[in-house]
Amino acid sequence: MKEPVFEEDIAVTQDILRWGIIGPGGIAKAFAGGLAHSRTGRLVAIATRDPGKAGLAADFPGARILAGYEALLADPEVEAVYVATPHPFHAPWAIRAAEAGKHVLVEKPLGLTAFEADAMFHAARKAGTFMAEAFMYRSHPQTARLVELVRAGAVGEVRLIRSSFGFAMPSFAPEHRLYANDLAGGGILDVGGYPVSMARLIAGAATGRPFLDPVAVAGAARLGRSGVDEWASAVLTFPGGIIADVSCSISLAQDNVLRIFGTEGRIEVRDFWFAGGKQGGVGRIDIVGRDGGARTVEVDEPGWLYAFEADAAAEAIRAGAQELAAPGMSWADTLGNLRVLDRWRAAAGLEYDIEKASRRTATISGAPLKRGGAIPRRRLAGLAREASVVALGFEDFRSFSSGAILLDAFFEAGGNLFDTGWIYASGYTETLLGEWLASRGVREEAVVIGKGAHTPLCYPEVIGRQLAQTLERLKTDHVDVYFMHRDNPDVPVGEFVDAMDAEVRAGRIRGLFGGSNWTRERMDEAIAYAERAGRQRPGALSNNFALAQMQDVIWAGCVSSSDEAWKAWFKARQIPNFAWSSQARGFFTERAGRDGRGDAEMVRVWYSEENFARRDRAVALARRLGKDPIHVALAYVLHQPFPVVPLIGPRTLAELDSSIAALDIALTPDEVRWLEAGGD
Repeated sequence: MKEPVFEEDIAVTQDILRWGIIGPGGIAKAFAGGLAHSRTGRLVAIATRDPGKAGLAADFPGARILAGYEALLADPEVEAVYVATPHPFHAPWAIRAAEAGKHVLVEKPLGLTAFEADAMFHAARKAGTFMAEAFMYRSHPQTARLVELVRAGAVGEVRLIRSSFGFAMPSFAPEHRLYANDLAGGGILDVGGYPVSMARLIAGAATGRPFLDPVAVAGAARLGRSGVDEWASAVLTFPGGIIADVSCSISLAQDNVLRIFGTEGRIEVRDFWFAGGKQGGVGRIDIVGRDGGARTVEVDEPGWLYAFEADAAAEAIRAGAQELAAPGMSWADTLGNLRVLDRWRAAAGLEYDIEKASRRTATISGAPLKRGGAIPRRRLAGLAREASVVALGFEDFRSFSSGAILLDAFFEAGGNLFDTGWIYASGYTETLLGEWLASRGVREEAVVIGKGAHTPLCYPEVIGRQLAQTLERLKTDHVDVYFMHRDNPDVPVGEFVDAMDAEVRAGRIRGLFGGSNWTRERMDEAIAYAERAGRQRPGALSNNFALAQMQDVIWAGCVSSSDEAWKAWFKARQIPNFAWSSQARGFFTERAGRDGRGDAEMVRVWYSEENFARRDRAVALARRLGKDPIHVALAYVLHQPFPVVPLIGPRTLAELDSSIAALDIALTPDEVRWLEAGGD
């Protein structure tokens, strides 16, 4: 006699999520075991570069064995992909999977850095697919119970969190992934994310949030013979005074107990990431009161540990969500966690060889750099090649692997104009660009802006010395555009013109030069001197220009050139202005508002009723165009009756895409005037 089939069983069967796994290692087997005991998923395929490897059929029963990762991404039966490769391959294969329309669960760490993770989430956002980092303990009922206890005040107000995940490998083995520099080995990335993510979760629970990011990270590590961290420790300081002490190791056994200290006692959980066990069991949360009294909260859960994250992912996917719900790792949670690991690694001086320019020669997706894109280019008088209509500034990046992601994307979108300065990040911005230009082999396609002579070193004799250092950092023999970063009115302008003209004659400036933050009067005087003395004329400015007019300069010595007198001057002379803060530093986003006073700099620099009226008109026009107000603000700058080159400073790929979205807006002269002054 056949067993009866119930309607709810039919529904579950029809809604089973079909999984594929990339990479057949130990974590892949653990996930496959959990998936086999999940409510929602079934493993249909596994991709490997060695399909003939012994034991695959036994390790992954019922799954088709595919030769190569691309084959799995092309498989129409596979809906969701679990990326179980070594760390350095998480980003490229997760991005390719998203681009192939697959939902993706990535073994931790999601990427090597928060910058990689942001690029991965950007790919999923554009593809409309799910992506998440697989911290399996976050989806387990024991974790939810722990959060409940903290929120309920089981130990009063949380003050201190201590957590470790450390073990001792039998011996140093340079070929093992945990010690291999080329596989991003070491404890911080492999297991350090567990105590960090738990500390952030508990700090969040204690303050009524899904998680909380620290305001300070102090870290240290012992780097071993292969250059990876063998044991490491960090202190995280959270808003409100909560402190977390976290540690990890691959060459040192630790007690691996989570301890949460509060005003009324402490909570202890051993090996919290295993909960009740990989194949189910009873988890224990020990609570010790201030008086020494103890009790144990048991979480009896027969479900397999890795089944919970598979079910959480499937439920999110079937609901149309692109990320996990708390306490699972949301996108913001993952980014916050990796930012802590980034700071921990930076404090310890840990940069993998595979993150350096000599090794990172492809884009984040693993593909060669492409040409073309949506950013138009135009000819500016005095430049040997066409330049993109916007220039990229990128002074926020402190490693090649982080900055190259944005530089690659800008170039692939059609951008070839790059803004640097001798003073930026003590020269690192120039070094980063130089490494990128050499790594990608695109110096002859790029238009490079250099700047020097910033206050207080604003003298003619400084220009040549600083430019020599700039060129050494940039790994080139010339810049295409040069600006003095400030002016020094105490020095006759002719001396500055002579110094810059000398660099033109020496071939170290091959294009335009001029002043950044110079007044109209000073620029006119410089041009007149050059014409009298037979020098190259200053041919460009780099002053602020935006739809919103500065009420006070952002930094000392800056010059804003957005008023009517400046516009008349630019129109008459047709001198290009390489405009910084061209989108008013967030004034046209939700960060600003008549009642919003949280950003003191924004209030001081941009808040005026005239600017808010312009902002209101930008909002209205954006609504009509199906754009955002910040797009309209950038389009305004580009549609002047004189050449303006906006300097944009996106920190993420989403911000870069937002800037590019403004480039297809065509404003009429009447619309430009209406944005400025209103009226009919």
